[in-house]
Amino acid sequence: MAYDFETGAELIKLCEKEDIKISEVMLRRETEIGDMTREKAVAEMRLNLKVMRESVNKGLTTKVESVSRLSGGEAMNLYRYGDLDPFSGHETCHAAAAAMAVVEVNASMGRIVAAPTAGASGILPGVLIETSLSRGWTDEQLIEGLFSAGAVGMLFAKNASISGAAAGCQAETGVAAAMTAAALVEISGGTPMQCLDAAAIAIKNIEGLVCDPVAGLVECPCIKRNGMGAANALLSADMALCGITSLIPFDEVVSSMYAVGREIRPEYRETAKGGLAATPTGRQIAANIKRMSGQRD
Repeated sequence: MAYDFETGAELIKLCEKEDIKISEVMLRRETEIGDMTREKAVAEMRLNLKVMRESVNKGLTTKVESVSRLSGGEAMNLYRYGDLDPFSGHETCHAAAAAMAVVEVNASMGRIVAAPTAGASGILPGVLIETSLSRGWTDEQLIEGLFSAGAVGMLFAKNASISGAAAGCQAETGVAAAMTAAALVEISGGTPMQCLDAAAIAIKNIEGLVCDPVAGLVECPCIKRNGMGAANALLSADMALCGITSLIPFDEVVSSMYAVGREIRPEYRETAKGGLAATPTGRQIAANIKRMSGQRD
């Protein structure tokens, strides 16, 4: 098939051969492999964008508490603080808050778009939607960014993992940050190679990050990690756009991430048996939630 690709190198080759962006390659691949029209593929991505925007707005305007009461309202607090004088800057602080807002909505059983997973669903929409407000990006530009992000996410899914249970949180919030960084670069006019450099930089920043959800819930530390992932994506995109490259090629970074992920002990891969989940407070929270739900050991 003309537009199928298995590696970052193959993706770049397609982009350079036809002088097109990553988003265009991905769109053509979807219409070729997915047996759908171009208009249908764009319409489905537009629907994803709509749901993403709704989840951002809901989490930033409503205190959406989870059943466990472990989360709810922190995104709103951070967003308001972003209007003051945050060390991270207004745009970064607001983007991080928007990312957290989506995962709070997810924890409250609200509707979100997995990007690439529910636990990492805040970074891509939070950053793109919040940044578009200050940059004046159109929905058409955001949709292109989402197709570009999808291409990067697919490469991780094919050649590594997007599962915390398989490779730790680096495979979830890490991949989400990489997808987002690539999308930011493309929308900003960067080259396909700069997109993959940004994605590689984002992963290298947190290679080896474990998945240790307290009480097995996608709330602590997941929500705050989405906020940090937003900052990671923004700075990784800035590095690539200013001409900084990844010394290790994208495909090798992907392989390295997966190799590290497979070496992470099982208790640090979404089992809630290690890390923060195994702290005295983490165990007490888990016990309290069990009592609330009437579970027995």
